[in-house]
Amino acid sequence: MRISFGGGGTDLEAYYAKYGGLVISSAINKYFYAVITTDESDDLQVISADYRSLFRHSPYNDLFWDGDLALPKAILHHFGIRRGINLFVASEVPPGTGLGSSSAAAVTMVRAISTLVEQPLTKQQVAELASYIEIGKMGMPIGKQDQYASAFGGLNKITFSSEGVTVEPLHIDPDVRKTLERRLMLFFTGSSRESTSILKHQRKSTQDRDEVVLQALHNIKRVAVDVQSCLERGDLDEFARLLDYAWQEKRRLAPGLSTGFIDELYTLALEKGASAGKITGAGGGGFLMLYCHEEAQDIVTTALEERGLKRMNFHFDQQGATVLLNVANFNNLWVAPYAEPEPQLQAQ
Repeated sequence: MRISFGGGGTDLEAYYAKYGGLVISSAINKYFYAVITTDESDDLQVISADYRSLFRHSPYNDLFWDGDLALPKAILHHFGIRRGINLFVASEVPPGTGLGSSSAAAVTMVRAISTLVEQPLTKQQVAELASYIEIGKMGMPIGKQDQYASAFGGLNKITFSSEGVTVEPLHIDPDVRKTLERRLMLFFTGSSRESTSILKHQRKSTQDRDEVVLQALHNIKRVAVDVQSCLERGDLDEFARLLDYAWQEKRRLAPGLSTGFIDELYTLALEKGASAGKITGAGGGGFLMLYCHEEAQDIVTTALEERGLKRMNFHFDQQGATVLLNVANFNNLWVAPYAEPEPQLQAQ
C-alpha cells in the first residue's frame, strides 16, 4: 500500500498528458497478498478473502473481466491462463480506504503470475502493465501513482508525462526519515468509499478545463515540488504546513471529497495537537493521515478513538512488490494464445 504527501490527482492522464504530473509518496508495510497453487484441474479458481467471493471458470468458455473479481479475471486473461491454478488473494486493509489497495492488488497479481509463467518483468514493467490493465483494459478512471508506489517501494518522486513515468528516490537524511515516520499517524474512519465517481468528476473537469479544478491541480503539483525540497533539507514544520495546504486545495477537485464527519474529525485532531493532515486517496472516507509531534500523539489518539476511529500502526516500506516463495510447477498450466495488443512496456 502507499501514502501520498503531495501531487495526488496530477497522475491522471487527463492532467499529466497536457501539463505533466508529479507525486511524492511512500510505500508502507501494509500488503496485498496473492497465493497461487497449480494443479491438473480443467478449471480456474479465484478466491478473495476481502470480498468473501469465489469464481470458478471452465477453460472451454471465454473469460470475461466483469462482475465480481473483475481485476484478477482481467489479469489472468492478459496472461492467457485458462486452467490449472487456484488464486487466493487477501489484503491487510479493507478495500476502498485510500491506501492504493486496488492497484497494489494489480501489481501483486502481475508480479506473481508473470513469475509463475516465467515472464520476468522489471519493476517499471510491472507497474506499467498493472496500469494498463486497470486503466486501458478495464477502463478505470484512475491515475498511475499507486501502481508505481507498490511496484517500486520506497519514498519517491514520481513524474508523469505523455512520454512515460519516472521514479526517483528522495534523498532524505536517515534521522529525518525516522522522525517523519514517527510523526505520521493513520486512523481508519470506519468507512470505505467508492472513488470512481470522484475520479470521474475530476477527470471530466480537467478535460473540460474547469478553471477551479485546473488551478487546484497546478497548486497541488507545486506543493509536491515544495514537499520534496523541505523533506530533503529536513524542514518538517514546513512539510506539515504544505500537507494542510494540499488538503485544502484537494477539497476543490470534486464534490464528496470530504464530508462533514471528516471535517469534524480533522478539526478535533488539530485542536488536540496534530499539526496537519488529509484523507488518503481520492477522498470521501478511508484513512485520516495526520502529522503530529510525539508528545501530542496519545491525546490525539484518545480523542479520535473516542469518536470511533481506529489507529493503525505502520512503517515505510523500501522493497516494493516481492515474490516470497516460488515452488510452482509451470508445466501443469494451460496458457491460451494471447490475442490482445500488448501495452508499451518501458525498460527500467
